[in-house]
Amino acid sequence: MIPHISSRPRRTLVLAATLGAALAFGAPGALAGTLPVASSTAPAAKAHAPARTPAAVPASQSATWVAGTRAYLVITAPGDSSAVRSAIAANGGTVFSSFDAIGVIVAHSASSSFAATMRGVAGVQQVGATRTSDVPAEAYNPALPANPAQASTPAGEPVRADMSQIKADRAWAVNPGSAAVTVGILDTGVDDQHQDLAPNFDAADSVSCAYGKPDTRTGAWRDVDTHGTHVAGTVAAAKNGKGVVGVAPGVKIAAVRVAEPGNSFFFAENTICGFVWAGDHGFKVTNNSYYTDPWQFNCPDNIDQAAIIEGVKRAQEYAEGKGSLQIAAAGNENYDLAHKTTDSASPNDSTPGTRTITNACLDIPTELPGVVTVAANGTGVTKASFSNFGQGVIDVAAPGSNVYSTVPGGGYGSKSGTSMATPHVVGVAALIASANPGITPAQIRAKLAAQANDIACPSDSRCTGTTADNSFFGEGQVDALKAVGATPPPPGKYFENLADFAINDNATVESPIAVTGVTGNAPAALKVGVDIKHTYIGDLKVDLVAPDGTVYTLHNHAGGSADDIAQTYTVDASSEVANGTWKLRVNDNAASDTGKIDAWNLTF
Repeated sequence: MIPHISSRPRRTLVLAATLGAALAFGAPGALAGTLPVASSTAPAAKAHAPARTPAAVPASQSATWVAGTRAYLVITAPGDSSAVRSAIAANGGTVFSSFDAIGVIVAHSASSSFAATMRGVAGVQQVGATRTSDVPAEAYNPALPANPAQASTPAGEPVRADMSQIKADRAWAVNPGSAAVTVGILDTGVDDQHQDLAPNFDAADSVSCAYGKPDTRTGAWRDVDTHGTHVAGTVAAAKNGKGVVGVAPGVKIAAVRVAEPGNSFFFAENTICGFVWAGDHGFKVTNNSYYTDPWQFNCPDNIDQAAIIEGVKRAQEYAEGKGSLQIAAAGNENYDLAHKTTDSASPNDSTPGTRTITNACLDIPTELPGVVTVAANGTGVTKASFSNFGQGVIDVAAPGSNVYSTVPGGGYGSKSGTSMATPHVVGVAALIASANPGITPAQIRAKLAAQANDIACPSDSRCTGTTADNSFFGEGQVDALKAVGATPPPPGKYFENLADFAINDNATVESPIAVTGVTGNAPAALKVGVDIKHTYIGDLKVDLVAPDGTVYTLHNHAGGSADDIAQTYTVDASSEVANGTWKLRVNDNAASDTGKIDAWNLTF
């Protein structure tokens, strides 16, 4: 089943449930490249009592909210902001939160003249509204997200195609990642109780930054959508014999909920809070699969948007200065970020309109200096149809189509989008950090680029640049095996066929691989990687056929009504001469369900 792409930027695609009650997922705010999700093994959400009673909100602060309250960034010089704070209070505003280390104050006011008045105050450099809608009253006393009941999953965690595509399955045997490395998931929150996430979850460094102020209550970080939990699983789901395995299953993950409940908007003050938290809490890498609402692109000639750019830029620089690398999704509009012309999605918190823009207008944090920008691959090394692109904007690429990962409540589901590509890169960056203690963000950026596998432009005039660096794939697809210091199989040892071969009802199909340059016989532990897309694998018999015609059965009608086979098999082929044409033979033995051999490989 191919999921549809949401019309909202940076949103995910979703697939249908394979087990348990399907969840209804609303369209999030500015999630980076997501297509709707389908849960598998996800029960209906059930709220549990929070571990701690919500902290009381001071009456003076609660009383500041009235209809028409808006949020503003007041930008000053870093350091003591007491004089500017006093001016905010004197001019009809209140200080909601402040980040003095970067000179950013989040102010609330219902006065229509507040911003203009504050721009004339000594010491104030910029003032900008962060929304075109009111701050909700809930900002002053936010409810804790639900803690969903958890489903259990049978044992078994087959290697998925996205993991083998970036060689993560082979990297795990070398270095699964270090628990000394913490990855920040800046997103809609994370279900920390999920069986595949709990072993690696860092509650002490998790927080909610919704509304632009740290909320450290237990559970404030939990998911108000499904997006953040899905991203977290791709980064670091535990290698525990259940469900899925993340790219870096040995690292820690901390949740920083940047999204607000109900709409999953990621306003500038939330992002700023998240980046400052990441820097102060030692996150080596952060995952940012969103854009900063309400503007898809922030233009420096707009007085409000200029302040948003400056505030988020300072927060990103602060985090990087503390040793944290930010990695962000490119977006899902199939848009050339290097040749911007129009923006029709902004402002998304009120009434969007179409406006003319230039390359000076930035998708943030994606296009901020120092941020690694990620495009999505489709099957193999193709460009995902939805992925944004742009020469000099895209840094690297990773799988982003039909990615299967964790969803709240102990379940699993598939999503597509640059949101799903980004955590693959984040996981690889975490492996680089694990293999190189003390490495700087700049050095991780350089290694991601140097280790990426080049992808040449397809026959598409929009793809410009060279094989080594182009507008579709940047420096290429990331490589987890190189990240852990291992070298790929020597020439002549690894072979693959990425061509599609249709599997029709009651028919047999074969996909060949010609093996050359291997001396002697095949090994006793020949690795056969299989990626088959099929809607009922109980119909299938899958065999490896040696050059002399000997048949080795890999899969024989197992799996019942499950979809797809993404698994690496080990075959004792030591009696076979290695060189020659090997075949993957698939026999469909029933009607009504069809599919294809998507890809397969041999490792000698």
